[in-house]
Amino acid sequence: MEKEPLLLQLEHIDIQRDENVILRNASLTLRDGEFVYVIGKVGSGKSSLLKSLYCEIPIIHGKARLMEYNLRRMKYKEIPFLRRKLGIVFQDFQLLTDRTVNSNLEFVLKATGWTRKDEIDTRINDVLNQVGMPNKGYKRPHELSGGEQQRIVIARALLNDPKLILADEPTGNLDPETSSQIVQLLHDICRRGTAVIMTTHNYNMVHNFPARIVKCENGVLSDVEE
Repeated sequence: MEKEPLLLQLEHIDIQRDENVILRNASLTLRDGEFVYVIGKVGSGKSSLLKSLYCEIPIIHGKARLMEYNLRRMKYKEIPFLRRKLGIVFQDFQLLTDRTVNSNLEFVLKATGWTRKDEIDTRINDVLNQVGMPNKGYKRPHELSGGEQQRIVIARALLNDPKLILADEPTGNLDPETSSQIVQLLHDICRRGTAVIMTTHNYNMVHNFPARIVKCENGVLSDVEE
């Protein structure tokens, strides 16, 4: 069976923040439609790895390609175009609290070039259905549970049909049952063809929803054999 093409290729990269080297000589590949957990203790560099992929932290050595982009040589004006092809899911939601769910999603679409109201409304309905929240568009974030808010964040990440979702500790603030539902949702999205990199230090979750595992430890990335 022919393998899916490489979506991400990191070879012997260093990630540095100020004077602090966070990851050294790290390598990672990811194929279209693949699900990968990045595990490790708090502070091990998991979040920094994801931030380097959307150009918030620089990669200073090695080879780093994501889709058609060379992450080592990104021009500032190219970064928004890269980020439109990524879906980013944060632990702390980062929803706009002064507006409804629909307005949160509409804000993102308009910011990324959508102009026709009928197309915007259809896309919002599509992503809310994908995450099991079809009737919550009129609510504000504070009227939703933590799990519901995270589903809205995932819907927001899906708006521009990304090739890759970066999920940074997406269950960190949720109870075990809700966490399981969120991870199941991410696996369902992956099965429809979107690659997912999910950071976590919840090893139970990793065992309950098996996928490839990469460990982040002492500044090094390494595949874990299950």
